[in-house]
Amino acid sequence: MKKTIISALVSFVSLMSMGQTQVTEFNPGIVAEGVNYILPKTGVKAEVTAMKVTYTPGEFAKYADRYLHMSGVVQESTTNWAVLSLDVYQEGVPDTTKMFTVKLKDKTIAPMAQLSKSGLLLAINTNQEIPERTVNVPAATNHKLDSKKYLTEEILSAISLAKMAELTAQEILDIRESKNAIRRGQADNMPKDGASLKIVLDELDAQEEALTQLFAGYSDTTYMAKTFEYTPSADVEKDVMFRFSSRLGFCDADDLAGAPYYISVKDMHTVIIPDEKEAAKRKIVGLVYNMPSLARVTVSTMSSTLYSKELPFAQFGTMDVLAPALFNKGATTKLTLHPATGGILHLEQ
Repeated sequence: MKKTIISALVSFVSLMSMGQTQVTEFNPGIVAEGVNYILPKTGVKAEVTAMKVTYTPGEFAKYADRYLHMSGVVQESTTNWAVLSLDVYQEGVPDTTKMFTVKLKDKTIAPMAQLSKSGLLLAINTNQEIPERTVNVPAATNHKLDSKKYLTEEILSAISLAKMAELTAQEILDIRESKNAIRRGQADNMPKDGASLKIVLDELDAQEEALTQLFAGYSDTTYMAKTFEYTPSADVEKDVMFRFSSRLGFCDADDLAGAPYYISVKDMHTVIIPDEKEAAKRKIVGLVYNMPSLARVTVSTMSSTLYSKELPFAQFGTMDVLAPALFNKGATTKLTLHPATGGILHLEQ
């Protein structure tokens, strides 16, 4: 039934005008008879930001418990991924079954048609600002410290790794003892003022942290953002949009190493679709636009729902026509269409 409606509407549209029609950001562009434009079908995009944490064990990791009583220190490198955020939005995709022409004829005004770079009609006799989406990915963190510069000559000359670890642990304990003595005011050479005290303690803290990293290791964090597209043509129940692994990060949709992230789309039938008899009566005598229907979009994993909302979709609705009189000579009609659905956002006379 929908194919019949589309076939009935896919033809040239007569929007009467006089003079030269102005077009901005057009594609495919202006033809001799008028301005070509396309209506969209509605795509769904999921913008996913993930975090990768890489742990590097310390050189003396296996001696952490023996010399510093640090239990549970991991002795092998590990990588862990986690999804931080998921943002769902819509975008118009050119529907080649809905291509029309704004024709030029006498005795009416010359409209200005604003088209997107892909030829989607955005506005008539006005401009619509379409903000560009930007992905704000957090900066990576690097926690590796230069521990070697705090190693004493005695540590560096040790003949075994175990001995180096023992001497380094003793150095850490001496640093802690020095900090405690300064805080209690019992150090042999106490700083003379508060500013000097802070400088000394900050330096001792830096030495302790760097040397302890030789036992405890360190973790670096990086972030990645990816966008996944999905354009439904009918209801869909739990189709795999992408996969994600806590070990590997983003995976292809057919890579079973990653857990699936599903998308479901259910048409809510909020627009009455004309039957074939009614569609056959319709005549194309004005500007064609979409009348989208709402559909429930759900993004989920095997255990939880991450997103669920009703959104308008062009392909689940129908099309209609604006009366040519709206653009007669002397009229000041301004029209703005939704870039993702081709439905009317604003109509001003």
